[in-house]
Amino acid sequence: MSLALKRLLDIVASLFGLLVLGWLVLLFAWMIRRETPGPGIFRQERVGRNRVPFTCLKLRTMAAGTVSAATHDTPASAVTPLGEKLRRTKLDELPQLWNVLKGEMSLVGPRPSLPIQTELVAARSRRGVFALRPGITGLAQIEGVDMSTPERLAERDAHYLATRSFLGDLRIILATVFGAGQGDHVA
Repeated sequence: MSLALKRLLDIVASLFGLLVLGWLVLLFAWMIRRETPGPGIFRQERVGRNRVPFTCLKLRTMAAGTVSAATHDTPASAVTPLGEKLRRTKLDELPQLWNVLKGEMSLVGPRPSLPIQTELVAARSRRGVFALRPGITGLAQIEGVDMSTPERLAERDAHYLATRSFLGDLRIILATVFGAGQGDHVA
């Protein structure tokens, strides 16, 4: 798939998603603020395309003030009751449609890592994965490979880079919508 076609799909789909689901993001953000102190939308620096940092948006699923760490290094007790439901249904990712619209992310690509995940950043650099925009979902995620296994994750991301296609992206999106993969788990 050409990069121009992929970007056009990202723009159309994220704009449509924000128009149709924006009210849901606002409702969840309001519910999060009612449940626990702190903002409803969580902002965190992530490593983007060509290793350029960007601010990734998510619905906040953990208690305000939780240490900024990889999900698998974060205690399960930090997750709020509503956050647990949002994470399980992957609805916490909806604000990333804004990141997609801005061109910082794509619908499908390697999940963006934190700058402190140096082993993963190095493994992805060696494999050329940073040529891609990070994605809301990706091949590794639907296969159940998470960031706790950096080398394996980078290998799956590199496989996606080498084999990506329109139909492949569509398959990954549909698999995500229908619950494939479990994403990163808290400790």
